[in-house]
Amino acid sequence: MDYGKAAREVLECIGGKDNVISAAHCATRLRLVIADNAKCDKKKLENVEGVKGAFEASGQLQVIFGTGTVNKVFAEFAPLAGVDANASKDDVKKAAASQQNIFLRAIKSLGDIFVPIIPAIVASGLLMGLLEGFNNAFPSLSNSDVYKVIHLFSNAAFVYLPILIAISAAKILLYKNDAIKVIL
Repeated sequence: MDYGKAAREVLECIGGKDNVISAAHCATRLRLVIADNAKCDKKKLENVEGVKGAFEASGQLQVIFGTGTVNKVFAEFAPLAGVDANASKDDVKKAAASQQNIFLRAIKSLGDIFVPIIPAIVASGLLMGLLEGFNNAFPSLSNSDVYKVIHLFSNAAFVYLPILIAISAAKILLYKNDAIKVIL
């Protein structure tokens, strides 16, 4: 397989160098952020030698080459497209996120805030359920000090839920560089 030819054909199928915002690769796929998806010819792209498929996901055009092949194609593609050959998947994800509309960016920010606190809520709920089940099976249990301490632990995530949300939101809004742009 001629990796340089495959890279040139991919670049031609996606609308040329000016249509590429960012590029990187993972183990099997070439991940591209495209400025104008209307310029892409996906049918022609799927017929390029070595391409096993192409699809759009999360604002990225992902071209499947397979393990080992994608590295060699990307090495040829990066200089042709004028992109950083050391770009990571996270760089491509950030570029793809910046291309999304404000509604999708806001939804993603909400997910980023609430997903990290889900384990605490699940653990508290599970502990509450187990504790109440034991209490129903053994009614005298609710008078013990051990029950009261475990009951305190089981309510902790729900009692401190506003604080957990505030901490999680602060991490997203203050520590990520592009987070303030999401709100504006």
